[in-house]
Amino acid sequence: MSTPLVSIISVNYNQARITCEMLASLSKITYPNIEVIVVDNASPTDNPDIIKEQYPDVNLIRSSVNLGYAGGNNLGIVQAKGKYLFFLNNDTEVDSDFLEPLVAFFEATPNAGIASPKIKFFDSNNIIQYAGSTGINPWTGRSKTIGNQEADLGQHNHSIATNLADGAAMMIPMEVVKKVGLMPEIYFLYYEEHDWCEMIKRAGYSCHYIAESAIYHKESMSVGKMSVLKTYYLNRNRLLFIRRNFKGKQFYMSAVFFFLLALPKNSLVFGINRQWQHLKALWTGLLWHIQPNRVHQNIVFTNMNSNNFN
Repeated sequence: MSTPLVSIISVNYNQARITCEMLASLSKITYPNIEVIVVDNASPTDNPDIIKEQYPDVNLIRSSVNLGYAGGNNLGIVQAKGKYLFFLNNDTEVDSDFLEPLVAFFEATPNAGIASPKIKFFDSNNIIQYAGSTGINPWTGRSKTIGNQEADLGQHNHSIATNLADGAAMMIPMEVVKKVGLMPEIYFLYYEEHDWCEMIKRAGYSCHYIAESAIYHKESMSVGKMSVLKTYYLNRNRLLFIRRNFKGKQFYMSAVFFFLLALPKNSLVFGINRQWQHLKALWTGLLWHIQPNRVHQNIVFTNMNSNNFN
């Protein structure tokens, strides 16, 4: 098997210790030809120097401002030298042999544009987070992840073409990025990898789930733990994704579903539960779409939990 250079890119925001845990995991992998790039997204209170101190071979890039998930990764792309780019959330750990199946797949599949491995919840007794995706439903604007919350009993041990990769772990050839462009920064947080995946597919490339590769995500499995920041960007960007990717009847149906069903329901839930900051975030996200000079940087709300931008 050939071993082209793989550039592993990860974004750190106020989580240097967790990022170092990811790097410890990467230090044990068997693939022999990698470079690791960590972009610190202007961490306000957590000094990222520990990353370079513990892992001097890592290329640590320090952004002067928080560029969001897409902007941080794009900084890493500009510095990357690899034939393949592997984007990895900093709150993950990997199997030692996770890269070989991905590289082998891309080397054998010239039209492949993007692929994600199997993703499991870290320390969860073998529970799957991602094993492919049905994609975002053009009528509802919602996506469904294959295998989510299922115990891994081997039912998803076959690689398949799929509709969406997962931003927590995804590989893209550098040549594809050069053709389709960088990750869209207008989203700042959430939905950017979905939009990028659609850009890649529109350019004629395919999207895949690679079952032979596995990583482990420390994201909470609990449902409903949503920060105000997340409420803002999920709602703002769901509508933004609809506007950028759906046309004709699909656009109108997804917009109707959003405004007549999802929006009233979420507003009612936040109101009943007296979650006024979430209600404000929801509507501020929607009003962003009619502002003449839209700003896609961080919006400040009081009592906002914004410690994790991944």
